[in-house]
Amino acid sequence: MEDTLRTQVEAFAETLRDADAIIVGAGAGMSTAAGMHYTGTRFTEHFTDFIDVYGFTDMYSGGFYSFPSPREHWAYWSRYVHLNRYTPAPRDTYRVLLDLLAGRDYFVVTTNVDHQFQQAGIDRRRLFYTQGDFGLFQCSVPCHNETYDNETVITQMVAHQTNRQVPEDLIPWCPRCGAPMAMNLRADLTFVEDVGWYQAAKRYQGFLAAHKTGRVLYLELGVGGNTPGIIKYPFWQRTFANAQARFVCINAGQAITDEAIRARSITINADIDAVLRQVRDDR
Repeated sequence: MEDTLRTQVEAFAETLRDADAIIVGAGAGMSTAAGMHYTGTRFTEHFTDFIDVYGFTDMYSGGFYSFPSPREHWAYWSRYVHLNRYTPAPRDTYRVLLDLLAGRDYFVVTTNVDHQFQQAGIDRRRLFYTQGDFGLFQCSVPCHNETYDNETVITQMVAHQTNRQVPEDLIPWCPRCGAPMAMNLRADLTFVEDVGWYQAAKRYQGFLAAHKTGRVLYLELGVGGNTPGIIKYPFWQRTFANAQARFVCINAGQAITDEAIRARSITINADIDAVLRQVRDDR
């Protein structure tokens, strides 16, 4: 590790150690650091047949394709969800982070929908998943504000599909209005914020309110520019408002801060997995 980077990592470790409370904001870069790539071998190994027919170049864009039938739609999406929600990440980056947070007063807010925090064993009372969950279905209309666990049916779809088709009887329909079910993902105004979502939001707001002052660390991991209003800007604003707060951003090639809080910021342009692992191993 080069001298400048090592100095930054050591400063982060010290800030983490001295913090009274830690608020983690995790974006897509966190899952990328854990090896959850939507392109390359991880994509081609699981979607060869769809690539051959439709020429998809990555998992994400394929999810927007209008397939000719529900059976084919769910063949694609069941593989997508199974790989990114129910299959452990290639690297245990999330577990490393939770090791660093063990025994500390912390909360995690994330725009990720793969719920790798749950896979790693986070206390769900300390997690707010703002943009939904690959593990939940909702009514596509929606006719009501409930969500439904999908692990069993997703697993069955993956196991029993042939020729890019799932069996007809596995296609999910809304139990109330009969409309097609959809993924619980914030893509438009049909996104369902269920009881669990509101409870998590309330716990997060309560944690923020309880830690307006004191040595608070706002730790941003892999947050890009798509939805800065959820994590990035609020973290900057809260750091500015609390003279004892510190802001740390770890994101390969995208680690930035606001000029107003630069003196109380550490920006580490490096691989999140490598940095977190270094801090844990050096303790």
